[in-house]
Order: sequence, then structure tokens, then C-alpha cells
Amino acid sequence: MTIHDTQGRHGKVTLVGAGPGDPDLLTVKAVKAIAQADVLLVDDLVNPDILQHASPQARTIHVGKRGGCQSTPQEFIERLMIAEARAGHRVVRLKGGDPFIFGRGGEERQHLRAEGIDVDVVNGISSGLAAPTAIGVPLTHRAWSQGAVFVTGHGKTPDANPDWATLATLGMTLVIYMGIARCDDIQSALLAGGMRADMPVAVVRSATTGSQAQLLTTLQHMARHIAEAGLGSPSIIVIGDVVRCADAAILADDEPIPEACAAG
Repeated sequence: MTIHDTQGRHGKVTLVGAGPGDPDLLTVKAVKAIAQADVLLVDDLVNPDILQHASPQARTIHVGKRGGCQSTPQEFIERLMIAEARAGHRVVRLKGGDPFIFGRGGEERQHLRAEGIDVDVVNGISSGLAAPTAIGVPLTHRAWSQGAVFVTGHGKTPDANPDWATLATLGMTLVIYMGIARCDDIQSALLAGGMRADMPVAVVRSATTGSQAQLLTTLQHMARHIAEAGLGSPSIIVIGDVVRCADAAILADDEPIPEACAAG
């Protein structure tokens, strides 16, 4: 069902991924959607420079969603999107990263469609891709990793947390979102699951932005070095031998520089 207001204007919602922070990493489709929006609902992690693509007549509503901070209730955001679409407005829900990778885009699309709202989704570059790339780390490598697993370090409930013991045995690169607050537990669980203590680890905060910071360490020292470096959210933790490819990192004094990335 297509929503029209009393003047017959077509209302819809587009969930747009704003990428990891660098405005140059926006897709062309995202820029077009932002430019056409009547109303923009903008998350905290979206770079303000991205709003230069919006129409001067567009209304911008900031709906903060950041881990560990006070957030706008999800139910309020969904009600607002529905109300604006039913008023005949073109609504852009602008999210950091990608709407469908730990961005609640699936929940929002399902809810909007249940209310008869037309919904489009525009992918963005997820921080789980951009953060390792920003320091020269590939997520896959023929010598070290034949796959990568994207996982949250912060489940909705205690029972919804990842099975770290199983993940420790896969031999794939682990890309952990929202894991800083639980890095002690993650470290302990992976070690208990059999992952090597000397497994390389990279932590990248605010990837692709002017405040980017990074740390290179090993699993056995991960939690301590994160605390000593003062790295907080938003950060991505990358665990695996591919971290040997890192070309820029802050090394702890007692950590050796890992073996350089092999060609091929």
C-alpha cells in the first residue's frame, strides 16, 4: 500500500547508510536520497558534513542512537517515521554505517511495512569493513583467513550474546562491533574456547574520521591495552592473523611488531 496525504503527495521512508564517517565514502544513491528528502532523522554517529547534501528546505531531526549513551527511544523514532510518511513526506532515516548491519534497519523496515509504509534501503559502507581497511588490514587472506564473521559484542539480552567458544574455533577473522564495554569477557571467553593467546588484535576507534585512533595488540593483552590506550566507543575490534597486515598502529611497549603481510 502506498501512503498519500490529502493532497495526494506520496510519502515514503528510505533507510540510508551514511557510512563510517568520511563523507567521501557515501554512495551516489545515498547522496540522491538525502537531496530528495523532506525530513531527515539523523543518528549521532553520522558526520554532520553529510548534511550538506540535504535540501535547504528539508527538516533535520537528530535522533541520537549511540551505545553507552542516552538514546532516543526506538519506538519514538518509528512513530515519527510513520507520522511523517503519512503526512506525504519523503523521509530519510540516516544511519551510521549500513542500516542492515547492526543498525536496526531490519526491525524498522518490518515495522514500517506492517503499517503500510513504502520503504527503501540504501546500503552504506559498514565500519566493520572500513575500520580494518583504514589501517591496511584485509578481512580475508589466502594464507590466514578464508572468511570473516561480523558479530556484536553486546547482545540485546544476556542470553543473546555470541557463542564465543564456537567462534574461537572457526579459524576466521572476527569483526566485533560494540565490544569495548565487554572486552574483558570477550577476551576470557575466546581464550577459554581455545583461541591462541598470541592471536593478533586490532582496535580502531572512529574509523575514517579526523579522530581515528588505533591499537595493535594480541588477545592475551587486549583488554588491558584497550584500557591503557583509553579507546572507547565507537570502535571495531578485529581479531585474527590478518591483523599482521596492519600498516599503522599504536603498539604497546611490551608488544612486538607483528610479521609483515605476505604478498599474494
